[in-house]
Amino acid sequence: MSELKSRLTADMKTAMKSGEKDRLGVIRMLLAAVKQREVDDQKALDDADIIAVLTKQAKQRRESIEQYEAAGRTDLADVEKFELGIIEHYLPQPLSDAELDQLIRDAISEIGATGMAQMGQVMNRVREQAAGRADMGAVSARVKAQLG
Repeated sequence: MSELKSRLTADMKTAMKSGEKDRLGVIRMLLAAVKQREVDDQKALDDADIIAVLTKQAKQRRESIEQYEAAGRTDLADVEKFELGIIEHYLPQPLSDAELDQLIRDAISEIGATGMAQMGQVMNRVREQAAGRADMGAVSARVKAQLG
């Protein structure tokens, strides 16, 4: 069992014992998403795969928060924010803008990219190092800016 999955399981047990029903529900939902991915892929997930699952869950929460706030449903947005906070607790520390820009510059120089034709190669290199630590949509925009 991966270290992150073990941590989720241990935290689930702790939340059960301490009666934290809201936190318990979120952790159970995360474990269910991990289990579903394991069933779909027919393999046990490692930490990198679990981080990908958690990143997807976090992205869904952020999108829901935007939609609920736009609709004036702060009650539902608050629930999503609570869930997002718990999910982010298990994700690696996000990269700062300076760190992200440095990663992109390093990838561009390693590949020798000179234009937009090599954007896919640069994105693949950055994705390997920034998985779960940066929004890939924002990374794409930064790569375009640096290559353009």
